[in-house]
Amino acid sequence: MDIRLMGIDHPLLNTFYHILDDQHESSNKNKSEQARSYVRDAKAMATTPADVKEYPNAYVFVVDMPGLKSGDIKVQVEDENVLVVCGERKRQEEEGVKYVRMERKVGKFMRKFVLPENANLENIKAVCQDGVLSVTVEKLPPPEPKKPKRIEVQIA
Repeated sequence: MDIRLMGIDHPLLNTFYHILDDQHESSNKNKSEQARSYVRDAKAMATTPADVKEYPNAYVFVVDMPGLKSGDIKVQVEDENVLVVCGERKRQEEEGVKYVRMERKVGKFMRKFVLPENANLENIKAVCQDGVLSVTVEKLPPPEPKKPKRIEVQIA
């Protein structure tokens, strides 16, 4: 069980889990790629912080994506109403360098949000600045109230 999911997050634990994950992945080559991908995505979603704000005319999703450039981030809509934000930061390997401490997160960043019915899927904007991604989804205008249909009564 990963205790980081319970809110206990310490750099030493992250390093420990990183080492265990590497050993675990190399010893289980027989696992299907789909199962590993599912676990990787679940970890990415659990460790990627996000805020969701509702304004009168839009929804704004604010996601921390530290160390990623805008070209490394993918924003898309799946299944007609699921907003998916993802990216991956890889550790830069340097020859002759030994890490004394590893605290910065590497790996996949991902979040999925189910969009409400009044979200305008044709008007979505994404802006990344200083490692923070803001995705704005405009709202559809409210439907006009239906006017009652008047039927004239004829004389028989």
